Amino acid sequence: MVQQTYIMLKPDALQRGLVGEILARIERKGYRFVRCELRMLDEDILREHYAHIADKPFFPDMLAYMTSGPVLAMIVEGENAIKGMRILMGATKFEDAAAGTIRGDYASSTTMNLIHGSDSEETAAIEIKRFFPDHV
Repeated sequence: MVQQTYIMLKPDALQRGLVGEILARIERKGYRFVRCELRMLDEDILREHYAHIADKPFFPDMLAYMTSGPVLAMIVEGENAIKGMRILMGATKFEDAAAGTIRGDYASSTTMNLIHGSDSEETAAIEIKRFFPDHV
C-alpha cells in the first residue's frame, strides 16, 4: 500500500552535514520526496507537535534544541512508507538503535537523534496537515 508520511530532519542533521546522506538512504529505499521545505520552527508549533511530552522535565531542553537551527520538513511517499521509514530511522533511544539505521549510525543522544517520522497513518495525516497545511 502506497502511503505518505511526515519526516523531519532535525537541527543536528543539518548542523552536522548529514542531510545528503540521510536523503540518499531514503531514496535508495525506494521512497519519493513529495514536498521538502527548510524552515525554522517556533515554540507554538513545537508545543503542538510535542504535546505528548510537553509536561516532561526534558521538554525545555528539547525546545531549545529544536529551535537551535532549521529543520527539513518533508512528505515522503512509497510502499508501506510509515513502517518502512520507522525501520530505516531506527529506535528513538539512540542506544537502542541498530547499526545500519540512521540513528544507529549517526545519532549522538536520544534528544539529538537526527530525524522524526510519523508512527501511524493517523499521526502522519495530522503531522502532514500541521506542517504542510495546503497539501491535498
